[in-house]
Parts: sequence; C-alpha cells; structure tokens
Amino acid sequence: MTERVKTPSQIPFIIGNEACERFSYYGMRNILTTFLPASVLLAYLPKDEREGAASTVFHTFAMGVYFFPLLGGWLADRFFGKFNTILWFSLLYCVGHGFLAVFDQSRLGFYSGLFLIAFGAGGIKPLVASFVGDQFDQRTKHLAKVVYDAFYWSINLGSFFASLLMPIFLRKMGPSVAFGIPGVLMLVATIVFYLGKGRYIVVRPAPPNPNSFFNVCKTALRQGGAGQVLFWLGTAIAVTLVALSVTWFTSPVWIMKYIKPAEAIGLALVVFLACSASGVANQLEHARGVHSDEAVDGVRAILRVLIVFALVTPFWTLFDQKASTWVYQGHRMTQPTWFESAQMQLINPALVMLLIPFNNLVLFPWLRKRGYQLTTLARMTTGMALAGMSFVVVFCFQLILDGEHATTQHPGDLWIYWQLLPYILLTMAEVLVSATGLEFAYSQAPLAMKGVIMSFWNLTVTIGNLWTLLAKQSVQSKAVTSRIESAGLSATAFLMIFFAMFALLAALAFRAYARRYKPVDHYHDRAPAPGVAPTIPRATAREK
Repeated sequence: MTERVKTPSQIPFIIGNEACERFSYYGMRNILTTFLPASVLLAYLPKDEREGAASTVFHTFAMGVYFFPLLGGWLADRFFGKFNTILWFSLLYCVGHGFLAVFDQSRLGFYSGLFLIAFGAGGIKPLVASFVGDQFDQRTKHLAKVVYDAFYWSINLGSFFASLLMPIFLRKMGPSVAFGIPGVLMLVATIVFYLGKGRYIVVRPAPPNPNSFFNVCKTALRQGGAGQVLFWLGTAIAVTLVALSVTWFTSPVWIMKYIKPAEAIGLALVVFLACSASGVANQLEHARGVHSDEAVDGVRAILRVLIVFALVTPFWTLFDQKASTWVYQGHRMTQPTWFESAQMQLINPALVMLLIPFNNLVLFPWLRKRGYQLTTLARMTTGMALAGMSFVVVFCFQLILDGEHATTQHPGDLWIYWQLLPYILLTMAEVLVSATGLEFAYSQAPLAMKGVIMSFWNLTVTIGNLWTLLAKQSVQSKAVTSRIESAGLSATAFLMIFFAMFALLAALAFRAYARRYKPVDHYHDRAPAPGVAPTIPRATAREK
C-alpha cells in the first residue's frame, strides 16, 4: 500500500508568519499617507504642502523596501543562510514598528522607524518564498504548488484585512495604537517563525561560484576598452551624486535644490546600473574561455531581460500611487461618515485573489480557443496599457473635483465608489505585469543566476518610485506651476495625465522591444539526445 505523503509539518509556521507579516507591513503602509499630513511631523510646513511632503516620504520608503532585498539576499546566500537572515531582519522589523508607535510625534524617531521597517521588510522579501521551496524534497515536491497557493493567499488576506481595519483604528484610537497593532502582528510573525525552528530544512550558504553573474561581469570589464570606460564613467557620476546627497543641506550645486537626497541616491543607482550593463554588454565575449559558455550566455540573457525590466518601471510608478495620490483624491470625494478613503486599497488584494484564478481558468483558455494566444510579453504590454488607462480615469475624476472646488469650495457629488473603476484597471494590470513578469524573469535566467534576476526585478519597484518622486519634484517651482495653471489644469491633474502618458508610451516601447525579443527556456537543464526532437515545456509553449 502506497504511503500517503503529507504536507511538511513546518509549512504552517511559514504561512502563519507570512500572513502576520503582510498584515503588519500593509497595516502601517496603508495609513502612512493619511497620518502624516495631519501629524505634528509635518506641522512645520504650510497646510497645502503637507500632502506632497507625505507622498515624498511614502515613495522614498517604498524605494527602500525594494532596494534592501539586495542586501538580504546577499547575506543569506554568502554568510548566514535564509533562516538566520529572516529571523534577524524580522527582529529589526519589530523594532521599527515599535519606533512608529512610540515616536509618532518625533520626526527623528518616526523616520528611523520607517528606515528599520524598510531595512527589515526588504531584507526578508527575497528569502521567505524561496525558504518555502527549501522545505520540499523529491517525495513532497508535488505539494509545493498547493503550498505556494496558500502562501499567496496569506499575503493577500493579510493585505485585505490590514487595508480594511487600520484606517478605522487610526481614526478612532490614534496613531500610537494604529501603528502599535502592526508591530504586535510583526512580533507574532517572528515568534511563529521561530517556533518552527526544529522542523525546518535549512540549506547552508553555497560556496562562492566562480561562474557567477558578477564574476563574469568583472572578467568582461577587466579587459579594458570602451566597456571599462563606460563602467568607470557611471561609477564616477554615481559617486558624485551620492556625495552631493550627503551634503544636500549645504550644497552650492544648483541641481541639488531640485533633487533631494533619496532621489540623488536613486539616480546614482540608475546611472551606475545603466553604464555598467552597457559596458559589460560591449565586451562580454572577452569573458569566454575564462568562464564557461553557459555562464557567459546566461549573463547575456540577463542583460537582455534588464531592458525589459527598465521598460516595466513606469508600471510601478503608477501602481504605488494608489497608496498616496489616490488616497488624497479620495479625501476630496463624497463618502459615508464611517468610511476612510484609505480603505479603498482593500479592493486591490480582494480583486487579485479573484483575478488570477479567473484569468488562468476562464479568460486565457477562452481566448486560446478562439485563436488568441497571448504570450508572456504580450500580457505584460496589455497590463502596462491598463495601468495607463487607470490614470486616465483618475485624471477625469480630478478634473471634476477641481471644477467643483473652484465653484463651491467643498467636495461635490462625486462618490468615492467611482474609484472602483481605476482600481479594477490597475489590479488587472498588476496581475498581468507583476505575476507574469516574475514567471518571465524566472524562465529567462539560468539556474545559477535566478537569485540575481529576482534582485533586479525588485529594483524595478525602487526605480518606479524614483520616477514618481522626480516627476512630483519637477512641478514644485512656481514657474512650472503657473504654466500648468495657465493651461487650465491643477498640478495634481497635470501629473495624473503625465503618468498616464508615461505608462502608455512605455507600453508602446515595450511592445516594440517584445517583437524583437527571442525568449529562451531555462526551465530544463538537460539537453535532448542527438537526433531527438526536444519536448516543449509549458512555458515555451505559451510563448509560441
């Protein structure tokens, strides 16, 4: 009689940890832009500037959350392993939440808490999902999909209930309680994770790989030539920008009056990555012979994917504004007395839980039967276009609100429930871009370089939020604002239609590049025997 294989007993500890951690993260994140404008932290600013300042804080925080996965992944892979890195970063995460609850009236304390949360949340972000995969072996690997589905649902359930409840706690109980509750949930998440310690399968850090992505890149750049010049040029510009950001408050350089420290550091990252990638691509063939052909081809594949990633960054520019720009627009719309505009964010996780199974089980099969075969890149193109359309809709809402404000000086009859339409469009875009993009990135990277490609994927969110900050900073001067107003638009409405056009143009560029991109398949690492036709894996079949 065949023994019935059960789900590994340690899995509930990881799922419980993830649900609590996601509640804690989205619980504080989704009330941040509601709390800050009304807090003493921004009381030094004129009232009409506080929402803009709060938006800057939020998007700077989001940049950090998706930058620190680089550090967490590196420490886990090279030194401490996933379990220890997750545990230690989680403890810092808890301290950050504590700072928010205790220092809600101290700028230094509160912003230090945000830094610790970005550091902790970012540090564990690339590790928990892969730690789930480590718990399966040959006997239990067929259960992995079921567990990953539960893992995915726990993320969205945590986000849903955080979006539903935390704005209410903020209004009724104040910021100390509202920020304290997510802190308690993060502490519970850490304890639950630790309680599974004796059950986990712990994979030790791998020894350094001489054919790693970065080793191949270093070999290519050491050969001199134009590629090395590009690398050092990018490094010099990046170092200059970082140095200027450190002396921002006293910098005599005129450009630093318009670019704040976080933006300068973000630009430094973009310049360094762009110049380094171009330099490596220019002389990558010099690495052959020193490294295996597989490693060199793998680096080239990743460099091609980085162009795709660069074109995806405008999507994240739009997506994260549902927690800032859209919340502030909701404040000006008619809503029930018991409702908070920040609660509209619960629409996103609720729809995600519905749309992914609907797309996979109903929509895509229906399209295939009628001869419409959407490739991975075609889905992503469609998603970016939908994101742009969501901002066309909120732009129209803003025109109505600006007109009502000009004539009545108070909110009119535009109900907040109308925001359901852009939320539906943006969530459909998320499903098509984010989930599909992860699958695409995974399929294009060789096995030894999948961690690198996931780190670059996280950076697309950081850079997307950088574009948000730069665009909003560009309309701060009175000269620019006056020109916008002379065209009959408010600065807010102008930015909304700008972001919409930004995403739509990016979708066109993405589509043009996708037509020339030739996908590769790295799901299988075993070549077929000579003379035998290869089996087409599912991912490749979808590309045809």
